[in-house]
Amino acid sequence: MGSERRERMRVLGARLRVLRAEAGLTGAALAQRAGVGQPTVSKVETGRMVPSVDVLDRLCRALNLDEPAAREVHDLLVAVESAIATDSETAGLPAGLVVDDAVRVARSVRSFQCVVLPSLLQSAEYARHVFESAPDSTPEVVGRAVAARVERQSLLYEPGRESVFVLTEAVLRTWPGTPALMLAQLDRLLAVESLSTVRLGVIPWRRPVPLLPRHGFTLCDQQAVVIEVFTGERVSVDSAEVAVYEETFDRFHAAAVFGDEARELLLRVMKEFRELRDTVTP
Repeated sequence: MGSERRERMRVLGARLRVLRAEAGLTGAALAQRAGVGQPTVSKVETGRMVPSVDVLDRLCRALNLDEPAAREVHDLLVAVESAIATDSETAGLPAGLVVDDAVRVARSVRSFQCVVLPSLLQSAEYARHVFESAPDSTPEVVGRAVAARVERQSLLYEPGRESVFVLTEAVLRTWPGTPALMLAQLDRLLAVESLSTVRLGVIPWRRPVPLLPRHGFTLCDQQAVVIEVFTGERVSVDSAEVAVYEETFDRFHAAAVFGDEARELLLRVMKEFRELRDTVTP
């Protein structure tokens, strides 16, 4: 995470902490009033978490902020969201965490993947394999990364967000671990696909792709694209590059099947993994 954004997160958190103290509330009391978890309040106030607009609205109402004060904290959130990390600032982050950080502050997420499942859709065990494959991974680092990834998947359920995922069928058939792991993972995809905030599309292998995919990428609003390559990830906020990736996503999106067709494809792949489960030794 870039130093500028880190600093803006600290400023937002410190301001909310002062407002809570002025209201005479503990962190636990504020969390209860706002209908959020106490760890959420703690992480926001210490600059370790970027609140969604919905969470910030709840905190403002729970604090009974007047319009100028509420506008002030919302402006601080806008400042955080505008400070997306640059390429040089993201160097050295654990693989797979750049995309998570960029996705957290986006209201619209569009992700195309040709080999690995999007981070927001990964089960904990699938994510563990993703992080273990990173260079110089350790059990401690992997454990923290998996926990952070799973926590951030709550974004899928927030009203006001839209997440669109387009996968090639190869993603569903490129599997780590065991068939049992993939059965659980595909079952999660079926559950997520039913959410009103999510659209899940798959490009069947029987259908030609509009262009040969070279790597996965994730568009965050219309402001940034996270480009994923074998050695890591980088964030680009260059408007011309973002526009190219938006056009590319639209082409893959047009080739994908959604709704009943996507569910039928998922169920067919699950059937094949059940058959594999009886023949593959872990």
